[in-house]
This record gives sequence, C-alpha cells and structure tokens, in this order.
Amino acid sequence: MNKAIPRGATRINQRLKQFPRRHLLLASTIAASIMGLMALLPSGDVEAKRNEIPMPIDAFQSQETTTELTGSSTPSQSSPFISNNDTDKSESSIKELEQEAEAKALAKAAYDLEQRLGKWHHVTIKSGDNLSVLFNNQGLNASVVYQVANTPKYGETLARIRPGESLEFRINQEGILTQLRYVKSKLESIFFNREDEGYRAELVTLSPEIRPTYANGTIESSLFLASQKAGLSQNLTMELAGIFGWDIDFVQDIRSGDSFNLLYEEKYLEGEKLGDGNILVASFTNQGQTYTAIRYTDSNGDTDYYTPDGKSMKKAFLRTPVDFTRISSRFNPNRLHPVFKTKRPHRGVDYAAPMNTPIKAAGDGRVQFSGWQNGFGNVVFIQHPNNVVTVYAHANKLAGLKKGQKVRQGQTIAYVGQTGWATGPHLHYEFRVNGVHRNPMTVKLPDAAPIAKSEMASFKKRSELMIARLEKQSETLLATQ
Repeated sequence: MNKAIPRGATRINQRLKQFPRRHLLLASTIAASIMGLMALLPSGDVEAKRNEIPMPIDAFQSQETTTELTGSSTPSQSSPFISNNDTDKSESSIKELEQEAEAKALAKAAYDLEQRLGKWHHVTIKSGDNLSVLFNNQGLNASVVYQVANTPKYGETLARIRPGESLEFRINQEGILTQLRYVKSKLESIFFNREDEGYRAELVTLSPEIRPTYANGTIESSLFLASQKAGLSQNLTMELAGIFGWDIDFVQDIRSGDSFNLLYEEKYLEGEKLGDGNILVASFTNQGQTYTAIRYTDSNGDTDYYTPDGKSMKKAFLRTPVDFTRISSRFNPNRLHPVFKTKRPHRGVDYAAPMNTPIKAAGDGRVQFSGWQNGFGNVVFIQHPNNVVTVYAHANKLAGLKKGQKVRQGQTIAYVGQTGWATGPHLHYEFRVNGVHRNPMTVKLPDAAPIAKSEMASFKKRSELMIARLEKQSETLLATQ
C-alpha cells in the first residue's frame, strides 16, 4: 500500500534533487553560520536600554587619566551633557536670589530699627538759635536738654553750636530722644546715644581722600586774577603769597609775565570735594628770578617751608604786615605832611587798605605798648630781639593785647582804620633799629633758622622728590599745549 506524501513536501524534495550535492553542502554551511551570528548579537530591547541610560566615559577614568587631560588633580564635577552657559546661568540665578534675600533682610532690619528708635529729623542751625529752642521745636522739654548737655566729655560742645552746623534728632513713637548727632562738619560729628542713665557720646571723625593737584598761572594784571584763572581758591592764593612773602613784595614787586607753579592737596569724601589742603611744593618767578619752596615736617612734628638747600623761606620779619594793599606813602625824610602842610619826615610806610583789614605782627616779640597816642591814634609797639621795634598806627580797633604779652609772627594785633592824624583808612608802619628809623621796604631782614643738620638727609630726599614731581607736571602740561 502506497504511503501518502504531502504535496508541498514532494515539491521541495523534488526541487532539491535538481541541485548538485556540493551546492547543497555550501548552502547548509552558510545558513548555519548566519544562525550562529544571530545568536551572539543582542536583542533589540537590550540595545534600546543602552541608549536610554548613557554612561559618561569619565566615570570609568582613573584620577591619573583625568589629571593628564585637564592639568588638575580634581575630577570634573560637571556633566559632559550640561553646557558652561547653563552652569553660569544657574550660578547667576543663585546669586540673584541670595542678593534679593539679603536686601529684604536689610530692609526689614532698617524698618525694625526705625520702629524702635524713630526717624531722623535734620535741623540746620541758624543765627540766633540756641539749644533750648532747637530741642523745644522737636517737642523735647528742658530736662532732655539738661541730660544731653551734661553728657560726659562731649555734652559741653553743644553750648558752642554755630550757624551752618546741624543737629539730627531721632525721636521714637513715645516721644523719647533715642539718638542725637551734632554735625560740626562733613568730617567731624558727635554722636549721642540714650542709655539707661542719661546719654553716652562719642566723637566720629572721617578721613578724607587726599589728591595731589597741579596748578600754574601767568600774571597779567594781578596775582588774584591769575590764581582764579588757574583754579585756586582765595585761601590757597593767600597761602601762596604767604610762603613767598618774605622774598617778594606782592604790593610793589609783581610784574606782568611773572608766573607760578604748585602742587597742592585737594580733600575728597565719597567723590565730593571738601576743600583744599596744604601746598606741597611751589615755585614763583618774579622779574626773572625763580624762588622754590618745599613743605617739610621734621621729626618733632614741626612744619615749615624751605628752599631746596634747606634754608627757611621765612625771615625774622614780614616785609608787609597787611595783605595785598597799595602803598599810599613811602619812607621819605623830606615829605610834606598831608594834614599840616609842612615839611615833616615820613619815617615809615603807609599801606592803604579797606577799613578793618587785619594788621599782622611783623615778627615774634613782646607788646611794648598798645593803646592811644595822639598822632598815631590807636597804635601798637612791639619789641623784637636785637633791639628792633615795629610800630603799627592809625588802627580802627586793637586786638586787646596787653603790655609784655608775647606775640607770634603773623598774629593779628589790630585792624586798619584812620584814627589819629590820618586822612583815610591805612596802616602806618615803622621799623626801628636801636632807636633809628629804617625804611621797612629796603632794610635787610635776617633769615629764620634753617633745617637742622640731623634733618638734612631726610629733607634732601623729600626736596628732590617734590621738585621732580613739580617739574614732571610742568613738562606734561607743556607737551599737551
């Protein structure tokens, strides 16, 4: 009986029989190889998981490998898949949040403090104001004034308040003065703080920023106009004239074309100019001759101006006892007297000046006489060393000096007037040596003491530095013109 064979199988077997035997063996071998390779390869699911959870290469790097690549022994903390820009933005956001939190904390602290102590009230002191009135205007009674004014050490300073100064009151909701600030200037104030028993005060001082500043000018008509054009204040102009006042008579010696150069200090606080400081070094050219002065403070703390070789700029006497006046009458033994119209010698120099211009002592000495004499009116006689006497006549008022009282060079001793035999406001100034009248404008004035030998080395260094800086500034200015 014949066995039944499926039709499909018969067809396959019949087709296989048509290929040569070696071809079949080759095909079987290839098929087996392909199946083996497929068994070794991972499935599609495994490959997808590898892509979903990538492992950074540097997670498997050793520390030595990282050091070699980056030049640092500290492994990188940032992910290779986060850009630097993203990191910077993140750090910036954190800083902004921190700053915002800090600002809020400060604002809250300020609010809490204001609630506890009260707000500040600023009052500028005017002419005629006194402590009682100022406190009363703030709703504070006399007992508070008494407590503050009797604060140890600084309370008494409030008795000397001046117009232009200010008081700052801090009064809480209960009407209690919790704090007071007496502002004497932008650099100095006294702070009062309320405690259980009265007030406690402390002095608060601020140090300004000092900026060296250069200025120069050429005189066309007057020192004042040239200084103003150079940007100098009136005080600096007077100081400049005072430094060179022993060598240059600023009344009669100044000529058109004279010039000056100087380095001086300017004081600043928080970017705002407060004023001028000292002149550090200066030169003045008068009628072709140049004078140079250097400011120097010695080991004892004494400060003065000296020439580059250490001589004092000062003389034992001022050449002119009043500032920037005109000479109305010179020393003249044969002068015709303006009042009596007779020939009478004029044994001094008359300096015409506005009423109440300060009159300065020409040198150190003692008051020999201060009072009234008929012809001289209000007059002061000063006795100096080496038998020198100076006379200052026709003053409007005297400075209250007494006989025998010591005076210093430059000290105000009286004020210009027209008392006695005078036809207008002026100072009559005499210079007597051993009782003999000398011409104050031409008499040789002795020098003051020079730099001490023990200070000379230090002074020389200072002098060379200051002169070099002055010359450098001058050359720089010329180069830019």
